[in-house]
Amino acid sequence: MTSSRTGSPARLSALADPAVAGGRRLVWLASGEDGSPLGTASLRLFGRDGQRHLAEADVRVHPAERRRGVATLLLGAAVDAAREDGRRSVVARADSGSPGAGFLAARGFETALTLIHARLPLASADVPALTALVAGAPAGYRLTSWEGVVPDELAESYVASRRAMDDMPMGTVDHGRVVWDLDRVRAAAAAVADRGDLLHTVAAVDETGGSLVGFTELVVPGSGEGDAQHYGTAVLPEHRGHGLGALLKAASILHARERHPRLGGLLTDTAEHNHPMRGVNDRLGYRPTHTALEFQLPL
Repeated sequence: MTSSRTGSPARLSALADPAVAGGRRLVWLASGEDGSPLGTASLRLFGRDGQRHLAEADVRVHPAERRRGVATLLLGAAVDAAREDGRRSVVARADSGSPGAGFLAARGFETALTLIHARLPLASADVPALTALVAGAPAGYRLTSWEGVVPDELAESYVASRRAMDDMPMGTVDHGRVVWDLDRVRAAAAAVADRGDLLHTVAAVDETGGSLVGFTELVVPGSGEGDAQHYGTAVLPEHRGHGLGALLKAASILHARERHPRLGGLLTDTAEHNHPMRGVNDRLGYRPTHTALEFQLPL
């Protein structure tokens, strides 16, 4: 395939790509007339009930090859494929102020969510304050934790606690709603393990009934070096207001320092309007690094 619309000499090749958790992915490679690679595009087609209307595009072009229509060609192929597959919208991410953000906006994508990225350097973590926070858990609650897949004896309660994410601020992104069941929980943990990383979860237990009421997840690189990435952190609505979010994350930080001494820091991203979680991050010492935008194109 050659672009006649942009005058780019690029040719597109569709590549095979293995299935991804909860859907499938299409990939294209843009090559020059001499066969040299210029850029790639991928399109994730979500496959779970509640998200079959959605696709996620990612376009990457080498800086030296930009301004030649390559990215336009790649994005066009991804959007056309999403439309042909019956998708209702395509989402894509780019850092605020970056060439990618300007590129998406110029092609009809609208900003639907702003994410604040932050990092906690573990070397500068306030260990005494974190330890005191964990030791001062509110009455009626205790912490538990595990690595990898949730233990069988906690599985049912953990799956039920996942609804704590249902009201997480997500801007105007048409993400749909996917119900977390045990198969999805196990598949997510397996996906982390399959790429060689470690999933560590800390959960809050309501001692009255013994059920899990909140959790935080941290994915640590298999090497134990570099930065680990926080995934979900949430507390059930009926248990908020007791400081459990800060308690969970403080315990996760202390565990990361002790279990993985070569880690450099912990990364997190939070919706701009999620003021409670941003407040937790500020309190624990996370500092903003950059802002990312999630764009959306209705089809």
